[in-house]
Amino acid sequence: MSARFTIARLGSQGDGIAETEAGEVFIPFTLPGETVTAARQKDRATLMSVLEASPLRIDPACRHFGVCGGCALQHLETEAYRQWKREKVVHTLKIKGIVCDIGALVPCAPQTRRRVVFSARRTEAGMQLGFVRALSSEIIPIEECPISLPEIVAALGRLKALAGLICATTKSFHMTVTVTGSGLDVAVHESGKLGENQRRVASNFVIAEGLARLAIDGEIIVEPKKPVVLFGGVAVAVPPGAFLQATAAAEQAMADIVGRHLARAKKVADLFAGCGSFALRLAAKSEVHAVEGDAAALSALDRAFRFASGLRRVTSERRDLFRRPLTFKELNAFDGLVFDPPRAGAEDQSKQIARSDVPFVAAVSCNPVTLARDLRILIDGGYALKSVTPIDQFLWSPHVEAVALLEKPKRRR
Repeated sequence: MSARFTIARLGSQGDGIAETEAGEVFIPFTLPGETVTAARQKDRATLMSVLEASPLRIDPACRHFGVCGGCALQHLETEAYRQWKREKVVHTLKIKGIVCDIGALVPCAPQTRRRVVFSARRTEAGMQLGFVRALSSEIIPIEECPISLPEIVAALGRLKALAGLICATTKSFHMTVTVTGSGLDVAVHESGKLGENQRRVASNFVIAEGLARLAIDGEIIVEPKKPVVLFGGVAVAVPPGAFLQATAAAEQAMADIVGRHLARAKKVADLFAGCGSFALRLAAKSEVHAVEGDAAALSALDRAFRFASGLRRVTSERRDLFRRPLTFKELNAFDGLVFDPPRAGAEDQSKQIARSDVPFVAAVSCNPVTLARDLRILIDGGYALKSVTPIDQFLWSPHVEAVALLEKPKRRR
């Protein structure tokens, strides 16, 4: 049964929140000030109709919006969307008692996302390829995606056909598609064990269609062209399923901010270094020690450095920084540091950084909550927070990146 609601504000995930006598109700695809009808299920409701629309409501950019489970905020006017996303960072830091200069949001343009994770499944009606509807396991087939690079959208038919060739399971599986300088890199997970004939057919398809690589559960099935990305002009042959920032423009914006902050550092530590998106850029001016737990990523970084020219020395160390963070004594060998952990943040590593004498620190995060926690640790350890820059690389989603810059005065010996 549907009921009438008035939307009071937007929640952290982009849902409209209505306040009722029975508690808050979260209603996706609504905006503050709107009156709507929605079908309620406990503290959530499904939007039925908008009776009184907000002046900030605009037409969504995609025909699949509201169904595919990807974007949350295509219906919000651009400037209001950017203010809301910046405010997420401001509010989260304020909860931890952190007030500082927070810059304007670095915006994200449409059609720039270079890495997309599709869901696929074979059904009685045929192969499905798309995104999963929110709070559901239903795959919504897509025909367009305005956040993704055109190369990915243009390949949707070929990717669906490839999914059909490699499918060896009745369950859904994931297909990560990355645009590289060599073509599309396709990394598949949990599609089932391929038979020899399937391998041969899939390999022939990949070669014929000009794809760069097909890997399944980390095993390279065929690699006609080694997938390569550029980090500040340095070519890196990335391993299957390697982590990359979602957009090249956001990666460059983050690297520029970090690079300016660490410009005076002669020796820099790059923690959670991945394939080297920061390390290889920083090595243009500084010696860099890159620390990363993933062996394949670290190997790609090291190989790229060895074949590059014009870089200062880059050393690498495989180390699980969650289990064994660099100690403050180890960190004191450096005069600059950048760390870019996964969403869980770097609590234990931050405690060691806080005890160190490293004068310049850059913290990069895709999760304002764990960033605020880690910054609080650093500030309590004597660091001064100079600035925080929010960066949007997950367009129309509730996710936001941020780069925080900190300094600590040198201690008198």
